Amino acid sequence: MNAKTSNKIAVATLYLIALIVVLILLSLLGYILYNGVPVISWHFLTAPAKAFTAGGGIGIQLFNSFYLLILSMLICFPIALGAAIYLNEYAKQNWVTALIRNAIEILSSLPSVVVGLFGFLLFVVYFGLGFSILSGAIALTFFNLPLLTRTIEDSLSAIPDAQREGGLALGLSRWETVTKIIVPAAVPSIITGVILSAGRVFGEAAALIYTAGQSAPALNFADWNPFNISSPLNPMRPAETLAVHIWKINSEGIMPDAKAISSGSSAVLVIAILLFNFAARFIGRRLYKRLTSS
Repeated sequence: MNAKTSNKIAVATLYLIALIVVLILLSLLGYILYNGVPVISWHFLTAPAKAFTAGGGIGIQLFNSFYLLILSMLICFPIALGAAIYLNEYAKQNWVTALIRNAIEILSSLPSVVVGLFGFLLFVVYFGLGFSILSGAIALTFFNLPLLTRTIEDSLSAIPDAQREGGLALGLSRWETVTKIIVPAAVPSIITGVILSAGRVFGEAAALIYTAGQSAPALNFADWNPFNISSPLNPMRPAETLAVHIWKINSEGIMPDAKAISSGSSAVLVIAILLFNFAARFIGRRLYKRLTSS
């Protein structure tokens, strides 16, 4: 067998593997949407869940998922961005930074249930925050921060050094070069990292079972005072998210229409993540054009 034939076989094998993976993903996605989309309705998206009777919805769980996503990203993103800028632009390349990067790699591979138990012991029990959105958001910050930091650092390191040198040659300080040239140029990659992190947060269940709780108290959507216990914005209330709700109704078996609710919830979860991805990519492109004037 000559080299040309071997190359064709290797390329064909890689294409076949890629096709198989794509077909598996499309089959899984199609199965979820096929079984779940017929269940979705306005009543399903807005009505509260029911435990022992059929006809419940996911309104509170869906709101909790988005609220916890926004709160956790508000905590996580500034820390990750600052850490990535420091590691890539300011820190000296020595054994200390190498140790920090190794620690980040190790922490990013931690199982979510370990993070959940850590959050339960530290925030729920020791600090007395109880099962709450705040406990879940802080736990997800520990869960998400290493991956987001590493992703943003890789985005910054991918920017050519010529742009840094050009900024310094024009008389800009290092900080001005980073904030006005490097970070804007890396916005699309940073947005991609945020998308990946947000997807992990939105679909996370194990860490939230032990921190945010498994109950969804009735909310008064006319009361937006975050200090009232019935307010949707109260960060100290327990909050069952959509992913936790899917796990709960399948594990308890007390809901008559558990299969339909689970299928519909799964479809909503997938659709929400897809819509968030498309919107984030669109916003990333617009931000890149605006910040770089291109």
